[in-house]
Amino acid sequence: MLWLGVPYLLYLGALPFVNKVRPVVFGLPFLFLWLLIATLVTPLAIWFTWRGDKRGSAR
Repeated sequence: MLWLGVPYLLYLGALPFVNKVRPVVFGLPFLFLWLLIATLVTPLAIWFTWRGDKRGSAR
């Protein structure tokens, strides 16, 4: 269940710290790259939560 906190922290918790146009990484502003990474990590966090819940309900 704690995995669901990861997207929350990536989107809202760290946003004031990464709200920068520079540096440019791979041709993308840093904020855009950060949001892209957060979007890609969110399904993984949901999958880990689902997997952990599935194991917990089998007991």
